[in-house]
Amino acid sequence: MNVLLLVADDMNSWPLGDPDRYAGKVVVPNINRLAESGVNFTRAYTAAPVCSPSRTALLSGVAPWNSGHYHNLPGASSSKPLNDALSVAGMFKKAGYTTASYGKITHGWDQREQWDERLGHKRDPAPPGAPLTTVGRGEQDWGPIHLIESEMNDSQNADAAIARLQKQHIEPFFIAFGTFSPHMPWYVPQKYFDMFPLEEITIPKLIENDLDDVPALGRALTDGKSKFVDAVIDQGLHKDAVQAYLATIAYADAQIGRVLTALDESPHKDNTIVVFLTDHGFHLGEKHHWQKATLWEEATHSLLMIRVPGVTPFGKRCDRFVSLQDVYPTLAQLCGIEPPAYLDGRSLVPLLKAPDSEWPSTAITCLTSKGKPSDGFITIRSEEGRYIRYATDQEEFYDTSQDAHEWTNQIDNPTHAATIEELRGRVPRLTEMAVPLPQVGKIAE
Repeated sequence: MNVLLLVADDMNSWPLGDPDRYAGKVVVPNINRLAESGVNFTRAYTAAPVCSPSRTALLSGVAPWNSGHYHNLPGASSSKPLNDALSVAGMFKKAGYTTASYGKITHGWDQREQWDERLGHKRDPAPPGAPLTTVGRGEQDWGPIHLIESEMNDSQNADAAIARLQKQHIEPFFIAFGTFSPHMPWYVPQKYFDMFPLEEITIPKLIENDLDDVPALGRALTDGKSKFVDAVIDQGLHKDAVQAYLATIAYADAQIGRVLTALDESPHKDNTIVVFLTDHGFHLGEKHHWQKATLWEEATHSLLMIRVPGVTPFGKRCDRFVSLQDVYPTLAQLCGIEPPAYLDGRSLVPLLKAPDSEWPSTAITCLTSKGKPSDGFITIRSEEGRYIRYATDQEEFYDTSQDAHEWTNQIDNPTHAATIEELRGRVPRLTEMAVPLPQVGKIAE
């Protein structure tokens, strides 16, 4: 079996169409097309709600709480577990596959020698006059781009992936294509903005004082972003920002669709596994936060869809709580390759064959405070709810069956005491979590 891995950056769970999470219009016909041809994991979660540690964990098979890689900071070379790891591309190359990567797949830990061909991403230039919004600064800006669509970097990387798929292949292939979109800044052609008239935009549901029952370490995660949220809302730009995010999602979907179409029109369709995922989620004002790097639903929930010819049923959804860490062992089993013994994850093959099978939650996500990296923040999401531990005396629990937006922290509610105690025991203890890697410098996008 060949493998086509598709990755989108910073795309949250809105494309799932869950009205409890977001009831607005989302235009993703190609992602929906893939979901209808395989299994859609509606409750998939990242191992870390930040680009580099999420991708490094996914591709290495080493969870951040075992590698110490928690943030977008250099230092992966000082992690023995990562130095000893074999990337998923390396596993396929070792097994005789040709490997190729186009766009944003890795971020700071890439084992470049394991790719036969690699074309990285670069940011598109800002439009003349940027920032285009009154709140814009740095990457936190949005508006129509001056480039034609074919000149944009994601479009060009899609072109390269398509060209590779159209080639004749003697050996099986592992091809990865990743969009930088919808990572900020949200600069895409005007036609994508036009899909979402402002008068039709639905903004996420927010409540005042949402952070009042959140522990101090949890509130600290929103530092630096809450002022931006206030500026967006105070200046009446919340709908404009949501419009730009949706427009950029639609653009990313279009590029993913072009690659999917190229596969479906090639001789490889019936012997190629397709995996689509997002590296983590994204806040647009929820919890008084913008972007990622929290342990709440908005930042931790990822998209995951898998199509395996001859194995997966058509158009099935799996509501079990799974992790992106489960992707590496899944691909190894599907392709008949012996995986490394150290992998932090479980093969999803039982769920691919029978999506309603029992599955103890693997949806664990971790983070540390940049100000006090010795703090090991961790959360688990399961059928019972969401449990978060910042420190032994700072925790949260949300009964998500009644509180989908995680508005009310129930950590002190005796009704949930047994559930909370059980979830506490299912995440690594603070003393078991790897010491964070040195926080010096910054990894380039």
